[in-house]
Amino acid sequence: MELVCVGLNHRTAPVEVRERFAVPAGKLGDSAKQLLEIEGLAESVVISTCNRTEYYLAGEQAEQAAAELRRRLAATHGADSDPHWYEHHRISAAKHLCRVVSGLDSMVLGETEIFGQAKEAYRQALDAGATSGVLNRLFQRAFGVGKKVRTDTRIQEGATSVAGAAVELAEKIFGKLAGCRVIVIGAGEMSRQTAQALVSRGATSVFVTNRSFDKAEQLAAEMGGRAVHFDEWQAVLAGVDVVISSTSAPHPVVLPHHIESVRRVRKFRPLFLIDIAVPRDIDPACGDIEEVYLYDIDILEQLADEARTRREKQIIECDRIIDEELKKLNLPGT
Repeated sequence: MELVCVGLNHRTAPVEVRERFAVPAGKLGDSAKQLLEIEGLAESVVISTCNRTEYYLAGEQAEQAAAELRRRLAATHGADSDPHWYEHHRISAAKHLCRVVSGLDSMVLGETEIFGQAKEAYRQALDAGATSGVLNRLFQRAFGVGKKVRTDTRIQEGATSVAGAAVELAEKIFGKLAGCRVIVIGAGEMSRQTAQALVSRGATSVFVTNRSFDKAEQLAAEMGGRAVHFDEWQAVLAGVDVVISSTSAPHPVVLPHHIESVRRVRKFRPLFLIDIAVPRDIDPACGDIEEVYLYDIDILEQLADEARTRREKQIIECDRIIDEELKKLNLPGT
């Protein structure tokens, strides 16, 4: 019995590639079941989130089935995506799943959302009759490993990316981010990552504004949000909790008078300003306003660097736990 993982994620593929291969949340089981039509394949699970699409395959000829799957994906979605795919075989595939479920392969290291997403993907595959002995044991073990990693290590402490550091600070200010409202000024990659990280922790309403309205619409669609014309973003300021700004403007875009003008309407609620532009988009004087919390790229990078140093030791411990737990699994062919 062979075990293979075929996938692409935020590290290997840009969003325009990832979105082409995304599987709707309610169709994961159907997709897994359809894969069993491939000769030599006995079991499958499909995981698809905004940051990854992965196919877990088991069967007597799973490696040959993986090659056929990639041929089909290239035929239906474009062969230009081929360099973005990765493959893991046997114990490497099992370890990869454990790392995914444990949050070690996420954009925000240690994030918990992927645990629930993987569980739902497995449940749908199980209900569809697409799994059997190998993948049932593998996924059940992986969920146990994910829980153990989070319980026995400090992997979730200290964000190691600018986006993660911003989310961590936001949670300190607002507590849980469920229902938090965000405006993104500028539609670059750093804005996308930070907004995605906030959404992954519960932020709901997302507004996007950019001098190019087409780009604003594109990012807003990706976030399930709403595009705002650049000359109208100040009107949105009264209703948001977080401002992410990353434009290429040579001078500040967000000024103290913009915030002062909506303070009373906002009832002086906390406002979190994330300035990830160089040169800076947000006038530093905005941080002097009483209920405003302003962090720029240098502060966020410093926090992320400090966390990376601490986290390296934790990653080693997480991988040790995963290796020990996988030894108990005795997967066929591994």
